[in-house]
Amino acid sequence: MAKKSSVVKVRLESTAGTGYRYYAKRANKAEYKINKKKYDPWAENPETGKKGMHVMFEEKKLPPAKK
Repeated sequence: MAKKSSVVKVRLESTAGTGYRYYAKRANKAEYKINKKKYDPWAENPETGKKGMHVMFEEKKLPPAKK
């Protein structure tokens, strides 16, 4: 049998509510969740009204794999 991986793939979802997401890897036994500030091309900047700005992304679980 194959050895279980020590790294798990996670989904980072935008807190701006746009639905934009990134995918990242983190340690399987880590007791923390990933929060990163990254670029969201769909987020609208309230000051300029232009699309695209840096927002916080929070870790969410991946949906179950399709078989």
